[in-house]
Amino acid sequence: MIHLRALEPSDVDRLYVWENNPDMWRYGFSPAPLSRHQIWEYVHQYDANPLARQELRLMIDTGDETVGTLDLYEIDAMNGHAFIGIMVASPYRRLGYAAKALQLAVDYCRNNLRLHQIAATVAEDNTASCMLFKKCGFKHTATLPQWIAREKAYHIDARIFTLRL
Repeated sequence: MIHLRALEPSDVDRLYVWENNPDMWRYGFSPAPLSRHQIWEYVHQYDANPLARQELRLMIDTGDETVGTLDLYEIDAMNGHAFIGIMVASPYRRLGYAAKALQLAVDYCRNNLRLHQIAATVAEDNTASCMLFKKCGFKHTATLPQWIAREKAYHIDARIFTLRL
């Protein structure tokens, strides 16, 4: 059983480790490491009004442990859509947490934010994420050719997965 929860000050050190893991940069869109102070400021100034901020970061929690994070971003209330991203820490992968968290986020977007559609941008070589979004009902609706750089060359396509709510 998992739930999604708001950020807490106790999440700063966990987020610091996750955000600065070079293995995660491969699939994310973070341009540089973040300092602990930057993350502390982010958490302490966080306003969880997703429609005003156009973003919402949630922690994936089992009740005993925090296993990952889920982001809604570029939330567009007028047009009823948003992007979604998810990260589950490596010791907790392949245990069903990502699929359950994604379903909770889909329900939240449908029932609370009243969105019409959500989308995810996934590097084509991130096969686990591609499989996750397909498993959760998302459709591969577009490909952005050579969208993602690896070793200073743009040769990885980005796949856009969408789900109508």
